[in-house]
Amino acid sequence: MTRSRIVPALALSALLFAACSANTSPTTAPAGGFGVSDVARGAPAVGPGAVPAPEKGALAAGPVAAPQNNAGQPIPVPLAFDSDRALILTANVALRTKDPWAISDRAQAIATGLGGDVMGLSQSGSGDRRSATLTLRVPAARFNDALRQLRDLDAEVVSSSVDGKDVTDQFVDLQARLRAKQAEEQRYLALVARAEKIEDILKLDNVLAQTRTQIEQLTGQINSIKSRTTYATIVVTIATAAVITPPAPAAGWDPARSAALALAALTALLHVAADLAIWTLVLGTLPAIAGLALWVVLRGRRRPATPTA
Repeated sequence: MTRSRIVPALALSALLFAACSANTSPTTAPAGGFGVSDVARGAPAVGPGAVPAPEKGALAAGPVAAPQNNAGQPIPVPLAFDSDRALILTANVALRTKDPWAISDRAQAIATGLGGDVMGLSQSGSGDRRSATLTLRVPAARFNDALRQLRDLDAEVVSSSVDGKDVTDQFVDLQARLRAKQAEEQRYLALVARAEKIEDILKLDNVLAQTRTQIEQLTGQINSIKSRTTYATIVVTIATAAVITPPAPAAGWDPARSAALALAALTALLHVAADLAIWTLVLGTLPAIAGLALWVVLRGRRRPATPTA
């Protein structure tokens, strides 16, 4: 009787101990994101069947605010994001200021201060014709902060645009193709282990090499999309603002200046009178010469004939 009661009690205790061990077993996960080695080993890039969601503060298909700038056009700043979508964020901003090179240095400081970097920088011109072009990369989570700080620079916003490209479907498709290729690789490895003929082993090695090449290509595409969705790109173009020269104030009455103007006008009038006299003299001589020639001819015709002896 006692033995029949002890056996069920021991079985129940064993079941309870196994359940508690399963619930308290630790689950490890990668600390941050995924890399080439993680995807190549077959681990999902972000999670089973999941896509890398843009971090908080990224752009999404939602309302876009257009805060007013103190000068020029406003820079649109996104207000919301969709955590279930993978977005590639880009912005183009054209500024105009008195010192483009100084503003470009401040724009670089904004990018580095937000945890980003400067991908490209070009400064040209001299004096009042300086210009600069920058390509900034900032974390997607700080994209809005970067736009706000660029908007607050001491420069006029000539034009600006913000764009978000949704690559969620492309990323999901790449993940599915990667998992299929990884499963195909495992099947080929199992066939190689069972192959006995050299000819079969060589054929399987060839197919296995092609499959691994495709896995590496898919892995590179997935990591490229993740990098582009993790960081946003901002292209800033800065030109020199046109300097408006105020008109010179009207001067008071100046007798010497008036006398100089009158003398200049008199000189010009005398030049015109002298030119007119020369033209009259030259053109008036031609009729006199023609009249003299005509008179000589007529006089010769009227001379009487001399009588013969």
